[in-house]
Amino acid sequence: MHALKDKVSQKLSNLFADSPTQSASPRYSLSDSPKARLNSSSGKSLSAYFSFGAPQSGNEDSQSCPPPPIRTDSYESVEDYKHGNGQNQAGTRISNSQDNESDKDGESAKVESGIHYFEGMKQMTELTESSVFITANLCEFLHACLPNIVRGCKWILLYSTLKHGISLRTLLRRSAELPGPCLLVAGDKQGAVFGALLECPLRPTPKRKYQGTSQTFLFTTIYGQPRIFRPTGANRYYWMCMNEFLAFGGGGNFALCLDEDLLKATSGPSETFGNECLASSAEFELKNVELWGFAHASQYLSS
Repeated sequence: MHALKDKVSQKLSNLFADSPTQSASPRYSLSDSPKARLNSSSGKSLSAYFSFGAPQSGNEDSQSCPPPPIRTDSYESVEDYKHGNGQNQAGTRISNSQDNESDKDGESAKVESGIHYFEGMKQMTELTESSVFITANLCEFLHACLPNIVRGCKWILLYSTLKHGISLRTLLRRSAELPGPCLLVAGDKQGAVFGALLECPLRPTPKRKYQGTSQTFLFTTIYGQPRIFRPTGANRYYWMCMNEFLAFGGGGNFALCLDEDLLKATSGPSETFGNECLASSAEFELKNVELWGFAHASQYLSS
């Protein structure tokens, strides 16, 4: 009985050992699947298809998921920056407020100070010497007001009370060094800056006689921002030059009048330019007086 049972057990063991279920079924490996064949043909592993979407751990290779592109903005000119017309690499216009919000306070201030510094250097390169009164903003404003004949010219300092002494006659004499328009710039001791555009050379007349053309204008900074006053057409009292004084405007008051020692001056409303007082008060002491002429770069370098 036991022998029969042993034989049956032995046959059953052999039967299960020789089962064709594994040998008859096709042997597929992971490498034979359609996804695997697609991966092998493109040279990528399956994990590469999910590497951009799955979060990366600190131990994984940093190169498997490249960082997003860094946003870089460029400005076509300083004017574009001032008016918020920045343009990024994709060509989309962006505003300064968006940049300032995204930047840190320190970085934003650094960019702004850099722009202002560049703007100042760009405009002030026209001046061949330093000025007591002309800042970058005032230089840009005056440059826009000048007649086309002197646009792009170098600004030549013909006279300054700090360099050439306090004398109207010296100013008149040195005004003859360059032809064409010249720019008178003065200021009072309270900080106001004002002046006028007129023709050079300045020739004093023995009697009171007005000279000049309709291109003459006055300017001042007492309103917080530079302001210009052009002739109204009410009269032709543009400017008067004598050995005793140099005056601008008429019809009620001189708009600006400098005395012969260039120490004191007056200013008041005039019909010629439709202006109010250009200085901090009607009568004041002058801080300094400058006279600027204009010359093309080639003419300046050859002189």
